[in-house]
Amino acid sequence: MKLEKWFENWGLTKLKVSVGFLESEWEPREVDRDAAWELYVEMLTRVVTQPMIDTGDDEQTALDSVHALFGITREILRRRGRDCIQFSKIAVVVLNQIVRPFTAKWHRLALSGAFEQSEQCQAFRQELAALQIDLRNYARALADIAHVEDLTELAFD
Repeated sequence: MKLEKWFENWGLTKLKVSVGFLESEWEPREVDRDAAWELYVEMLTRVVTQPMIDTGDDEQTALDSVHALFGITREILRRRGRDCIQFSKIAVVVLNQIVRPFTAKWHRLALSGAFEQSEQCQAFRQELAALQIDLRNYARALADIAHVEDLTELAFD
């Protein structure tokens, strides 16, 4: 399967990558499946795929959890090594094009006191909800790579 088709299957078509990259074959190996499983488990247990509770959840904690995807993914990539290329192709693009714009914007705003203002907290929650749609699609894709049952919507039933 071509990588472009794989992106389409999982609703990740807004990602901008070169045509040559999209034309490459998508054939994950066992090391890619293991890496996908590791990140999938992390994502299922974070606010990146789970709704924030109206009372009790903290915006800064949620932002920190989203940002933690960078360190978690980097650690998986380092540990799994350069043979983990198919997972790397997806993970790096998602981090740089979906997660980074969100965390960069909100990190800057948080430093200037945005989370002390209720309207900014509401804006954060709205943007997080939009981000979660993309990241749930990503989590579903990771489940597919890992060849495991997708539990992404478990909390929503």
